Amino acid sequence: MSDSVSTSSDRTNGVLAMELLRIDVLEEEGDDVLQGTTERDHSSFSKNVLRKQRHWERKLAARKSKRKEEKLRRNLNRHSEEGVEQPRLTKRVMKAVARERLVEARSGGLKVCVDLGMSHRMSGKETSRLAAQLRRLYGANKRASKPFHLFLTSFREDSRLLAECVRMNAGFLEYMMERTEQSCLEIFPPDHVVYLSPDAEEALERVDHDKVYVLGGLVDESVQKTLSLSRAKELGVRAVRLPIDEHMKKMPNEKNFHSKILAINQVFEIMLAVCDTGSWMQALDERFPRGKGYVVA
Repeated sequence: MSDSVSTSSDRTNGVLAMELLRIDVLEEEGDDVLQGTTERDHSSFSKNVLRKQRHWERKLAARKSKRKEEKLRRNLNRHSEEGVEQPRLTKRVMKAVARERLVEARSGGLKVCVDLGMSHRMSGKETSRLAAQLRRLYGANKRASKPFHLFLTSFREDSRLLAECVRMNAGFLEYMMERTEQSCLEIFPPDHVVYLSPDAEEALERVDHDKVYVLGGLVDESVQKTLSLSRAKELGVRAVRLPIDEHMKKMPNEKNFHSKILAINQVFEIMLAVCDTGSWMQALDERFPRGKGYVVA
């Protein structure tokens, strides 16, 4: 009996894997078929008719691809819930799935902004560090099962930061996120904006999907106090901090070092984790850097 179940699961997993690979090449096959049709019928149809035919066939191919991918995703979710091992996916397929999740996040994901309106305060070294943090932040969003709708705001096209991001991060200009010179307040109503600052008095205990959460895009090696809090006050928006004091405690260590100052990619990953698990304690336990000298209480 167990051999029969195992064989059935293997057969199902193989079918799912083949379906994933077929989705990846569907559009290319559609273009090949269309080209053959165009060459056969070119003599009997006008250019206008052929153009309409091309448009219609592409539309049909796109719809078919979307239906197949949706069906496959449902099957994968069902098998995951049933405890059936999922097939190993190729990098190409995983990249396609991640891209689709990012597309979906643009319409329904939690909105998170990185406010780059303070980037002019940074030195060259600090700018390079911020460019690296933005790469890690975007990578975390790509890997997430429920990615955020990501915005880089107050991001000037002539800034040193943009030049450094392009230099250090391959494909940066093709990242699936919104990049704009507008501030977050020019895009969203002020009463919807919540600014995260380690110096804020109020702790963030519940993530509201109707709000827009803003991270201060700043690397400050001189550790100037309250910069992000001052920025929130300048924008006239609500400021909150991660609930570290409420859920964590200091851990004794040789250097007696304890810090609640996190890089923006670390804050971003904690936000991803709490939205995924619904638990601050679990999110902080999994994502808060151990070297900061804190553990979950």
